[in-house]
Amino acid sequence: MPAESAMAASKVTLKRSLRYWDLVLYGIILIQPTAPMPSFGVIYKEAHGHVVTAILCAMVAMLFTSVSYGRMARVYPQGGSAFMYVSRELHPSLGYLTGWCMAMDYILNPLICTVWCGKAAQNFLPGVPYFVWAIFFAALFTLLNLNGVETSARINTMMAAALGVVIVLVVIAMLRYLLHLGHQPTSFYALPFYDRSTFSTSALFRGTSIAVLTYIGFDGISTLTDEAKNPERSIPRAIVSTCLITGILASIEVYLGQLVWPRGLAFPDIDTAYVHISGRAGGPIMFAIVNGALLLATIGSGMASQLGAARLLLAMGQDGAIPRRFFGAVHPKNRIPRNNVLLIGAICLGGALVFSYQLGTELLNYGALLAFMGVNVASAVLGWRQGRGSQWFPIVMSLAGFAVCFFIWMNLGTLARIAGTGWALFGIAMWLVHGRKSRVAA
Repeated sequence: MPAESAMAASKVTLKRSLRYWDLVLYGIILIQPTAPMPSFGVIYKEAHGHVVTAILCAMVAMLFTSVSYGRMARVYPQGGSAFMYVSRELHPSLGYLTGWCMAMDYILNPLICTVWCGKAAQNFLPGVPYFVWAIFFAALFTLLNLNGVETSARINTMMAAALGVVIVLVVIAMLRYLLHLGHQPTSFYALPFYDRSTFSTSALFRGTSIAVLTYIGFDGISTLTDEAKNPERSIPRAIVSTCLITGILASIEVYLGQLVWPRGLAFPDIDTAYVHISGRAGGPIMFAIVNGALLLATIGSGMASQLGAARLLLAMGQDGAIPRRFFGAVHPKNRIPRNNVLLIGAICLGGALVFSYQLGTELLNYGALLAFMGVNVASAVLGWRQGRGSQWFPIVMSLAGFAVCFFIWMNLGTLARIAGTGWALFGIAMWLVHGRKSRVAA
């Protein structure tokens, strides 16, 4: 009987209960419906006012990539990520490099959350210096995670619903503001898409390289393959639909924001520009609602991403890819990767005092775009391996996704590309040293 019980337990699998719309809702919650608001000002500055066009250009790249993710999830239905897809289809060492670049994303997410929270808190209490807020939020994320505080799925759902209400209020306030402007020429409503006096192709693609942040997280749907009904069909459709819906919602939010804010007028603070636009449309009350809602959402995101980064480093440490003694340790009392949480907290604090929000965003996108390129190549190789000539359309789609992501990646800032390449080279060195040691030990 005990042997039979053990055999039965080993056959227990996750319940397949998630339908197509459940997966889409999960993806939207993961990305957050207010995704373009924190980065609006930076994109506005770099794209010379063409935020909505940059958002749409980024959506094209993400749609190609989402198709590749869907294809890989169909072939590897055990749930996975860019790390697994690249490892299986290309090479384990390339998979490791992809995972290492993803680790940079995980670490930088709480960093840019710390920066943005500090700027948003200054909107409420401008007399407190920014560095004080940076220390406060970096310490807050770290202390809460050291005590094992986690954001549950239910809280995430409630937060997404609350942010949805905020978006509706903002849209209503902006539409009322625009109606009170009176009659405007047709060209006024086309300026967010194309302004001849400021348009520049290079500036647009610089803005697009930052606008990619709006879509970061859609690939998380692929990790739910084990719990999805008919995953071969529902997962690919949900990934593509999430990118499309996110792009449409984001375009509406930034389009109205561009119409409300006068062309050429400087923002009081570039990092919280959308908050000031909301205040212009709806007055001090709307300013406080949007600033407060985005602040709470960013605090939740910063906490969750810090713990996620700590767990990713834990997995890599226990794998032997990075020093096991430090990164692979789990605190015996609260059973969390304490060393990793403290290390990431220190990085967040130091980075928030040195990095700008824009640099942190571009570095995050550096790693994300490299991972996306890896998935697109893996998808093309998969198509060639499966059918060669008969799979020409999926192969072309995957290669187009790689080309678009590579082009956007090349338009990242020089400093971001230098720093990101340095991180990648450091990861390769770690792999050569500790990865070789772990293989010898095995």
